[in-house]
Amino acid sequence: MKTKSLSIVALLLIASMIMTACGTTGAVQTVVVTTEGGQTVVVTATPQTMKEPVVLDRNLSTEPPTADPSLATDTTSVEVDGQIFMGLTRVDQVTAETLPFLATDWSVSDDGLVWTFNMRSDIPWVQYNTSTAQVDLVYDEAGNQRFVNAHDVEYGLKRTLDPATASTYAYVLYIIKNAQAVNEGEEGVTLDDVGVKAVDDYTVEFTLETPAGYFPAIAGMWVAYPMPQWTIEAAGEKWTEPGTIITNGPYVMTEWVHGSAMSLAKNPYWPETDTVQIDEIHYVMIVEESTAFALYENGELDTTGVPLPEIDRVKADPVLSAEFYQAPAACTYYYGFVNNKPPMDDVRVRKAFSMTVDKQSLIDNVTKGGQLPAGWFAPPGIFGRPDDDSGIGLAYDPAAANALLDEYLTEKGITRADLDITLMHNTSEGHAAIAAAIQQMWLDNLGVNVKVENQEWSVYLTTVGPTTPLADAPQVFRMGWCADYADENNWVYEVFNNSAGANRLRRGCVDDVCTEVVPQEFDNITEQARALQDPAERKALYTQAEKLLSEVEAAYIPIYWYTTVQVTKPYLHRDYGTVGAPALYEWTIDMAAKLAATQ
Repeated sequence: MKTKSLSIVALLLIASMIMTACGTTGAVQTVVVTTEGGQTVVVTATPQTMKEPVVLDRNLSTEPPTADPSLATDTTSVEVDGQIFMGLTRVDQVTAETLPFLATDWSVSDDGLVWTFNMRSDIPWVQYNTSTAQVDLVYDEAGNQRFVNAHDVEYGLKRTLDPATASTYAYVLYIIKNAQAVNEGEEGVTLDDVGVKAVDDYTVEFTLETPAGYFPAIAGMWVAYPMPQWTIEAAGEKWTEPGTIITNGPYVMTEWVHGSAMSLAKNPYWPETDTVQIDEIHYVMIVEESTAFALYENGELDTTGVPLPEIDRVKADPVLSAEFYQAPAACTYYYGFVNNKPPMDDVRVRKAFSMTVDKQSLIDNVTKGGQLPAGWFAPPGIFGRPDDDSGIGLAYDPAAANALLDEYLTEKGITRADLDITLMHNTSEGHAAIAAAIQQMWLDNLGVNVKVENQEWSVYLTTVGPTTPLADAPQVFRMGWCADYADENNWVYEVFNNSAGANRLRRGCVDDVCTEVVPQEFDNITEQARALQDPAERKALYTQAEKLLSEVEAAYIPIYWYTTVQVTKPYLHRDYGTVGAPALYEWTIDMAAKLAATQ
């Protein structure tokens, strides 16, 4: 009996191995063997199907310029970083409330200048091993496991501010004491003087230049993420590649085929990993919206934007209309003028071009997504923005526009044919359609023929930056801005203030080339407003600033306030947050329904 029992056990093990080798077919497996005593034993079993990973298929629309939090400036890079890193705080994607993330809680001094964040101590640094296809914990030279701590936060923030890093988004941190002075290389100020310090391993303290009730939202932004100093210093610019990058968020980067695809996988060591239902995120990088939409209709993408030419069909289709979602978004679509490049260095020309864009016609006939014509920069939902009935903004008025342009041309002794103007946008079918429509408006309404050019996203970001030689910059460029946090400081100050903002408009003097009047009033007002505590006083100043920028300076053309225009498969359950990176780790998929729909 002993020999017979052992033989049967062995047969069961063999059957188990056969079932394992057969993978996930689910077919019945049968093993027939004759024992030493001549007895035939038949082992039959139905193997359990291996769990199908829950996969989100999503289009990034373009190659992310970077996965380095210090260098990220665009929504594509920010989305990737938001899945693989954690900040001190995060934004609730439904309420836009600032919530704890790495920080458990925080407090502020009575004078509003010193913020103290207490951190959790259980967030490990991890690294994806490309050889084993496993996620590994990270250890230091002494064999101690590395957990994210306050020193990592201090290092990450100071790295962003270090001029050697060349972060073009560092200005967001200028509210921190000495941040601007260090970032701009002011003599006698070093990184040691920046108002951030690790009080102990899990307490980090920030000292600000002025009080700012919105600072917890800034503290959670990607430019303030904790970063792995030891890896960055060892790997240099290559530290963000799969197999090298060390992260701490809900997902890890497993693959990055540059220009084509990227994959993320759930981080098994993230303390809340059991709450993350989606196992893998498969990104493609398809610029053409029509191609991405075709993939969606073919079941190869779970959600995507709707190309402008398809909106009417989608709304009329009984299936697609049920998957269609349209709602306001905290973003603004605008055309920027390079304010110190002729002829846009004259306010009359800028006003003429602004007043001949028929925004409502553009929305009705081209974008068709229910967008709202914008008279100023900050969209609905942003604290401190002007009231909707404020009347701010230059109205559509071709007659007045032509009078202004005629005055300029007469003064210069030139004609409309002498104007050499280029409008540039990043490569996109949607942006191209909008540019073509506005190009035609300028031809019809002003008699000016504007050239239209486009560039790939990462190249474009450099071209329209303030450091590009003026000769290489276009006179007009397309750009959008979405909320990092819901306060006007994130809009008029951080985007357009000459001394502290991105300054793509090149207002005032840049490289010794000046506009007709250095616009100090706007800069002074936005500087003053960010430091005030009284909400009514702040709003009054921001309203004045919005008017100065869009009407008096006519420094740019606010075109429309975005809406989210998406289609989403019924098996994907998601939110449509508009502030910061999407929280894909909170989305869920009915994988059985997805498989049934795609097979």
